[in-house]
Amino acid sequence: MIDVHLDGDRERVRSWASDIEANTLEQALRSARSPAVSGPVALMPDAHWGMGATVGSVIPTESAIIPAAVGVDIGCGMIAVETDLTASMLPDDLGPVLRGIGRSIPAGFDRHPEAVPAAVAWLGGHPLETTVALSSKQTGAIGAQLGSLGGGNHFVEVCLDEAERVWAVLHSGSRGIGNVLARAHIDGAKALCRNLERALDDPDLAYYLQDDPGFGAYIGDMLWAQDYARQNREQMMDALLGVLVDTVGRPVTERRRINCHHNYTERETHDGRELWITRKGAIRADVGDHGVIPGSMGTSSFIVSGLGNPSSYRSAAHGAGRRYGRRAAKRTFTADQLREAMVGRTWQRSKADALLDEAPMAYKDIDRVMDDQADLVRVEHRLDAIVNYKGT
Repeated sequence: MIDVHLDGDRERVRSWASDIEANTLEQALRSARSPAVSGPVALMPDAHWGMGATVGSVIPTESAIIPAAVGVDIGCGMIAVETDLTASMLPDDLGPVLRGIGRSIPAGFDRHPEAVPAAVAWLGGHPLETTVALSSKQTGAIGAQLGSLGGGNHFVEVCLDEAERVWAVLHSGSRGIGNVLARAHIDGAKALCRNLERALDDPDLAYYLQDDPGFGAYIGDMLWAQDYARQNREQMMDALLGVLVDTVGRPVTERRRINCHHNYTERETHDGRELWITRKGAIRADVGDHGVIPGSMGTSSFIVSGLGNPSSYRSAAHGAGRRYGRRAAKRTFTADQLREAMVGRTWQRSKADALLDEAPMAYKDIDRVMDDQADLVRVEHRLDAIVNYKGT
C-alpha cells in the first residue's frame, strides 16, 4: 500500500495503484474530502476515472450514501463455476459453443421475448416496490431482461485453469432497471443538495443523509437491484452450463460456484463502527471470501480468496481497469490488432470492428494489478479463455 496525500488536505487516500493517472488520483481525493465520507478512501490497483467517484475505489460512509459512487449498473459483478470437465472432454471445434451461447443468452440490446419461467418465479418472490416512476416499457423489461448479458465490458467465457479444468465465467449486472433506478436517485440527490445548498466539489458526489427524504427509497431500490443483478448472473450461468451439456453430451457437475458484486454497497463493521462500504469497481475480500477478478478479452482472469486486509476495508480490485476510454480505444487500435491479440480463442472474429473499445490493449496490465494487491487476495487459479462472447 502507498499512502497518498495532498499538501494541506486533512483527508487521505490509501492507494494500492502503482499505475495511476493524475486525474484519477485527484478524483479520489475529491471523494475523500466529501462531508459524507467517514474515513480514508481505499484506491484499488485497477483504479481509473469514473463518473463522480473513481472506478476502483472503496468509500466508507456512516450516515450518508452517495448514489453515483455505487454507479448506474447497481450490483454489477462476476460469476464463475468450476466444472468437472477437462479440456480433453471438449470438441476441437468450439464454434458450436459460441453459437450456443448466442442462442441461449441475449446480449447487447437483445432480451428475452418475454420473461422466462425462472425470471417469473424469482420476480414473484421479489417484487420491486419503488417510488421511481417507471414507464410500461421499463416495467416490461424487468422480466424480459432477467437472464440477459447487456453490452460494454460484459462478457461470457469458457476458460481453462492451470490444470486444464473447465470453468464457466460471466460478467453482468442489473441491466436496464438498475440503470433507471440509479439515475433517478442520482438526480434526486443532486436536486436535494442544490436545494439545501450543500457544498460539493463535484455535483456527481451528491449524497443523501439518513434523515433526508429519499435516503430510505434509494437504499431499498439499491438493495433490490443488487439482488436482481445476482439473480441475473445465476440464470445466465445456468444457461451457459446448459450449452456445455449440449456440447459434451453428458451432465456437467459443478464443483463450486462463486457469485460476487463489484458495484454495490452494504452495511459492515470496521474498527468497531457500523458503516456503509461502497465498492465502485471493487470486490469484498474478507477472510473466507472468494472472488472473480477478470482481466480483459485476450488476457487472464483470476479466482482469488480474500486476506481480510483492514486497510482496504477488506476489499480488492475488480479487474484490469481501463487505460483508454471507449472512443479513444476505437481511434487508437485496429481490428487486425484485436484479431492478433485474440489468437487461440474462439470469439466473434467477424465483429472485431465493433469490439475495438474492448480490445485488451485498452486495459491496464492485469498481472501488474494482481502483483499490486498481493496483500489483499491470494490467487487460487489463473483462468485463460478458450471461448469469449460479448454483446455488440
